[in-house]
Amino acid sequence: MSHDQETARNIERILQSPSYRLAYKDIDFLSDPRLRPARMELELLKPEMAFEEQNVASTIVVFGGTRIVERAAAEKRLEEAKARLAGKPNDPQRRRDVARAERLLAKSHFYDVAREFGRLVSTTCQKDGKCDYVIVTGGGPGIMEAGNRGAYDVGAKSIGLNIKLPMEQRPNPYITPELCFQFHYFAIRKLHFLLRAKGLVVFPGGFGTLDELFDTLTLRQTGRMQDVPVIMFGREFWQNVINFQHLADEGTIDDRDLNLISFAETAQEAWDIITAFHAK
Repeated sequence: MSHDQETARNIERILQSPSYRLAYKDIDFLSDPRLRPARMELELLKPEMAFEEQNVASTIVVFGGTRIVERAAAEKRLEEAKARLAGKPNDPQRRRDVARAERLLAKSHFYDVAREFGRLVSTTCQKDGKCDYVIVTGGGPGIMEAGNRGAYDVGAKSIGLNIKLPMEQRPNPYITPELCFQFHYFAIRKLHFLLRAKGLVVFPGGFGTLDELFDTLTLRQTGRMQDVPVIMFGREFWQNVINFQHLADEGTIDDRDLNLISFAETAQEAWDIITAFHAK
């Protein structure tokens, strides 16, 4: 091999080497565990810049379960569970599946309430290009979809903060496309939920909803975030799930901590609590 051929081959190897890639275009480099701080900063900055471009001044956070769906969908799930049970009437798991489907159907009205809440807040607050009290959800199905859908119904902007999960997780179709984000880090996602929040409403849900609720209550209790009302939809559901009064009676929280929480059953009731809170 001649000298010229050897140097030409080496130049080709240099140009193809990962080290020669521009750092911000090098996915392998950016995916290295040592680049975690940089990736977290990017997840913080990307939505921040979009919110500024879209004139999002403040938000209302809507949390709730993915399994609470429209009545028609809940009825279909119940019918399917009953059909499976009919094929094996004494199977305890299939009987359990029917009971659970019945309970989810009983909560399907919360989908309608969340949708009405999103519609009410967005109609009231998004006028003349001003984007206050923008509905923000986790961007998924169920209650999250309902909140975004309410804003969509009236042509208003809404935000979806989706998260990358092992199972398939797709954004619901009612989020404003320019305000739909996918996160890798739960911590940064939670930060964006609360940075601009003027209120937080919590519908029945599971572990994820409880995690987000208690994260907010802890920050409110310790004074580490702005004062916002925390409104829980469905007093009966929540009082069966969490005995807040017992925590106070046992002395593990202060009596005044109970005032961090309000309950509502209707969209208008929740909105009245929020407006009264900020009128103080």
